[in-house]
Amino acid sequence: MAQGTDAQPQPPNGTSPDDHATTPETSEQLTNGSSTEVAKQKGENGEDEESAQQPENVFQLTVELPHAPGQTQITVSTQEQVQDIRQSIVDLPHTFQYSCFHLEHKGKRVNDFIELSEVTDIVQEPTIKLVEDPYTEAQARMHVVRVRELIGAAGDRPDLLMGIDAGTSLCDSVDLPGEKSSDDTTPVTNYDIQGPSAISTLLPKPREPAPKTVKSISLSAWNPPPYHLRMRGHLLYLQVTTNEGEQHYITSHVTGFYVNKSTNNKFDPTPRSSPKSFAAHSLITLLGQLSPSFDASFRKLQEYNGERDPLAAYQLSNSIPAAPWLVSPSSVQQHQADLTRTQEAFLLAGAENAETLRDWNEEFQSTRELPKETVQDRVFRERLTSKLFAEYNEAAVRGAILVARGEVQPLNPTEAKDAQIFVYNNVFYSFGADGVGTFASDGGDEAARVATGKDVQGVKHVNQLDINGLFTPGTVVVDYLGKRIVGQSIVPGIFKQREPGEHQIDYGGVEGKDVIATLEGFVQPFAELSKAMRVKRHAVWDKDNKKHELEASVETKGLLGTDGRKYVLDLYRVTPLDIAWLEQHRGDGQNEANRYPHRMTVLRSELVDSYRIVKLREYISKEMEKKRANKTQDQATDAKKLTNGTTEREEEEVKKTNGTTGGEEGIKKTNGTTEGEINTKQPNGELTNGETKDETAEKDPKERQEQETIDVSGFSFSLNPDVFSGQQPQTDEEKAEWDVDDANVRAVCKYLTSEVIPRLVREMQEGDVGFPMDGQSLTRDMHKRGINVRYLGEIARLCGDGDKDKRVHALGLLCRQEMVSRVFKHFANTQLKKLPPCFAQSCISHLLNCLLGAELNSKPHVDVDEELKAMYPDVDFAFEKVTPKSLVDELRKQINLRYRIQLDGDLVQPGKQLQLLREVCLKLGFQLEAKEYQFAKDMSASQPIGLAEKKSSDSLTVPQANGVHPQSEGGKKKKKKNVERSPSRPPSDSPTSPPTTFQCDNVLNIVPIFKDAAPRSVLAEEALDAGRMSIQQDQKELGQELLLESLSLHEQIYGILHPEVARVYYALSTLYYGLDEKSAAVELAKKAVIVSERTLGVDNAETVLAYLNLSLFEHATGNTKNALAYVRHALNLWKIVYGVRHPDSITTLNNAAVMLQTLKQFHDSRLWFEASLDICEEVSGKHAIATATLLFQLAQALALDHDSKTAVAKMRESYSIFKSELGPENQNTKEAENWLETLTHSAVNQAKQANAFLQKQRLFLRGGRTPRLATGARPQPPAGQPATSVSTQAIGESGRPGGMDQRSLDELLKYINGESASKQTTPKKKPANPKRRQQRVPTA
Repeated sequence: MAQGTDAQPQPPNGTSPDDHATTPETSEQLTNGSSTEVAKQKGENGEDEESAQQPENVFQLTVELPHAPGQTQITVSTQEQVQDIRQSIVDLPHTFQYSCFHLEHKGKRVNDFIELSEVTDIVQEPTIKLVEDPYTEAQARMHVVRVRELIGAAGDRPDLLMGIDAGTSLCDSVDLPGEKSSDDTTPVTNYDIQGPSAISTLLPKPREPAPKTVKSISLSAWNPPPYHLRMRGHLLYLQVTTNEGEQHYITSHVTGFYVNKSTNNKFDPTPRSSPKSFAAHSLITLLGQLSPSFDASFRKLQEYNGERDPLAAYQLSNSIPAAPWLVSPSSVQQHQADLTRTQEAFLLAGAENAETLRDWNEEFQSTRELPKETVQDRVFRERLTSKLFAEYNEAAVRGAILVARGEVQPLNPTEAKDAQIFVYNNVFYSFGADGVGTFASDGGDEAARVATGKDVQGVKHVNQLDINGLFTPGTVVVDYLGKRIVGQSIVPGIFKQREPGEHQIDYGGVEGKDVIATLEGFVQPFAELSKAMRVKRHAVWDKDNKKHELEASVETKGLLGTDGRKYVLDLYRVTPLDIAWLEQHRGDGQNEANRYPHRMTVLRSELVDSYRIVKLREYISKEMEKKRANKTQDQATDAKKLTNGTTEREEEEVKKTNGTTGGEEGIKKTNGTTEGEINTKQPNGELTNGETKDETAEKDPKERQEQETIDVSGFSFSLNPDVFSGQQPQTDEEKAEWDVDDANVRAVCKYLTSEVIPRLVREMQEGDVGFPMDGQSLTRDMHKRGINVRYLGEIARLCGDGDKDKRVHALGLLCRQEMVSRVFKHFANTQLKKLPPCFAQSCISHLLNCLLGAELNSKPHVDVDEELKAMYPDVDFAFEKVTPKSLVDELRKQINLRYRIQLDGDLVQPGKQLQLLREVCLKLGFQLEAKEYQFAKDMSASQPIGLAEKKSSDSLTVPQANGVHPQSEGGKKKKKKNVERSPSRPPSDSPTSPPTTFQCDNVLNIVPIFKDAAPRSVLAEEALDAGRMSIQQDQKELGQELLLESLSLHEQIYGILHPEVARVYYALSTLYYGLDEKSAAVELAKKAVIVSERTLGVDNAETVLAYLNLSLFEHATGNTKNALAYVRHALNLWKIVYGVRHPDSITTLNNAAVMLQTLKQFHDSRLWFEASLDICEEVSGKHAIATATLLFQLAQALALDHDSKTAVAKMRESYSIFKSELGPENQNTKEAENWLETLTHSAVNQAKQANAFLQKQRLFLRGGRTPRLATGARPQPPAGQPATSVSTQAIGESGRPGGMDQRSLDELLKYINGESASKQTTPKKKPANPKRRQQRVPTA
């Protein structure tokens, strides 16, 4: 509702921490407040239930060092492992020269792999000695690699996996005003809210090059040592050129490093005599002895690295960094000579490369078999799991890239290309295509491609469930250069040739569905899995019509490995087919050209869970009715009660209370797996995210007073995944049961189309949830509700043309953009798949020209090297024949085929070319040169601000819509602007005519897009949810302790730089803000921004929300100018991601206006309120309550800006909307009326004084005086400003008696906010604004 001028900025809509604390793609959410092991330890009585486990003890540990400074101290915990303490020592600034050492306590060597608590008397005598060890060759190699990293000699590494500038953070590049800034300007002064954003928003500020410590350091040409010298302990030979230009040869010996007598031409690795006879255990110490300038330049390098936030500089270890889709050309041009770059493979892995070969499968399964009884066990197990998945994903994706590029030899070279299989680095690879005809009847390659994506989701689901005795192979799916490649860890026995009569598979379908295997040992683990995944035990029939009872889908296979473990494979069909879609779009009535491309249209597991809850509610209401009918005295005692420790899968408890839960029905599932708690019962069966709505008001008051318990052990819900897949029931009884299964699946399909999809559109329309910014956030919102992407066309159809509702219209346009980008992805993949990698640039630039550059050049020329082309006579260069028209026709056809909708008008929305380019690049992994691309001939003329001219981060300073005239910026800012503009290039710099939007050189790289199966940490999320629940129950101390525990667990398990940690930082910052811990909230919010940028992307939707969050908290701590700088950056990102006028930007603009008011920038504040109102009127309509709220705020802003006349008009509009929408008796209506009277009276007074002043002027002039303005008089009002307000201003400022505005700005602000206690001439005023603290603008 209406908010006053002192209202607090509101958080961005739809960005509750609930949306960010868990991964959106999965329906498995933890039960809020479930009694977890973490919570148990901090129980209500504060007793430690894990009595066997020693309490944690944090203390200072003194480490004695062999060299200066002699000792150091680190804070440790008894529960830390000794290897973690080793790592802390290695990372400390004054001890990082040590890498090969062991620790001793009281003269005894300490094992690295034990907990500190196991070291005797360590707490009583907290001193440990660091003893340098002799090197092995592997340790020497790793020492050299580490030293190169530390001294900044490692240079750049062109890495096919990571991409250019991967893991970039822009947070340090945001221009913060700081304390030196003048009072009259803010970071948003002259900001053009409606103008486009510059590409430079996505680029980090250029930095000075790092100080050089040495010119070069590499393995020498004399490496490796000959046999006889190896026997003497020689490990490596190095060559170093110092900054002074001296070249030294160094021997790496088991005792350390020393300078030898070798030269370029002579080999003599014996120690050198004076004056350079230096030796040291650490290479860093030796370099300091050799080069006089080394120590000083090394200190400068450390200071240089310290200028950035440490989070922005750390290397990512447990996740692959996000690669930006636009990169600065300078990043590519910084390639430097570095001999060691070619030697790194040897340094890291040895001559035989044997050290990197790992038995991935054994590591995965051994980790899964680790104990999980105590919290420490679980932490260790989950931490190891997270690390292992990260390392496997990286290795598997690297291998997949090599397979796609043709660098790996197939195991079966005589087979067709798509049927070839590969093994590289102990990972088994195959193509996501139907090479052997498995999916021939389901859609061939299209079906196979979808099945691989579904399979990796299924594996992830099973990993999350963590069922004892059931194992999965490590799985990753990689899309690269148009090819889909599946990488799996090698299951022992999968290639084994079985004896005649034995099946290759032990459970499920063996050869399609012809042969069914049912090994008894798989029944129990598969039954557990199926119960958790809502899969019904059902019958299937083989080719002889013999019946077999299966626990899972016939497509899901069980394999007994030669290691004795039970593996589950092929998890692409754990839910049934969407039969309604198939019958409509791939039925017998469809001709081949118009049929949906494949039959792999499975329902999402989130939908099945959602429908199950609807059925559960129905069951509960029936049971309630029965109870009311047969009420007996022993009703309360008969009801079953379920404790959190129970692991029975069918038992669930539904409680209806009117106490702390506000009368909602809480349905909890406690079967050892985790599932979201249902907080709200709504008539439409929707699950809301943690919002509670007391709906029991409609019910009988007596009912609410009593506590009822329903036994739901009799309820079960599961679906048969094999209906509609060609099974033939034999007997009437089997057919009857099959018909029931059939009807259940159809009911779920109907629920999807008749309830879930319309509800999504309705929620977006009403602003109940955050409005998506881009295709990724749109599909995430769909997946959370169980809606498949194939229903994009249906959502677009429901949005219609959007004439009535602009919010729905915006959703429809976003759906269109997503459909176009997805079909373009499919088309580009088909073209790229046929080509050798060296033609990818030509293909991509041509296809992008056809899609986005047709207005500039309708007949783009294909840039292909003909000589190179002649080398590949067998390659199909079909992309050369593609024209803009043929591409558009193909895309329309594909959209109709895949999404079942005919799109009218242009496929590329005018003004949204950049947004579509971004979507395409993110989906295909393209990295393009960052420049202002010209998409149309008259682009510069048609844009309010020429894009080509906007190169600096301050480029949106010329206002268009706001009526503020540009002001010259002096000093530093102006200088910076010119510097940044100078290298700007014209939109097209191609010498050819006519120009094209994209040239081959603009495509700098392609990075792989991959899906993995890594599970989330259950333990860390349990602690987070327990902390949330404690805070909701007003147990703040326990809540904060649990939140800190959760943060510690997230950081321990995932490492700091991980998307899950970014989400927990975001969630915790919001919770701490709510607890009034504002400085902690700011610190966490900044971490959330940096980690999101580095792991999700600098322009990811979650990163934008993290910036908006940070701006709110900065404002709350008094750093309002910094807050506005973050708002500006977030809005610039928003414009690139979505374009201007996003429906949810209303709140952000409103918040910025409130921030400007606190800085007394009343005119700027008014402009931001006007911009917010403008979008609100377009999105919600001119007569919406949200519009009235903003009019109310704008009227107050206008009064502060001395525009009383307009203020009265706006307040009158607000009052009339409140009156018509809410009625005259509503509190908001009354307060708007009171404010209207107050402002009207004020305006009348001002008008009277202005008239009196004009009257005096006339008399003055009649007295024969000259009409020239006297000294000190005011100049004429600027164009567009009402004369009355200026005249009044003049009166107030010149100090004439009787003026309205004799008071200071602070007093006036208090007056507008109803806080002034002094007597005034106004008839009456209310002390508060309408509900400004209770409610926010509904649409934003």
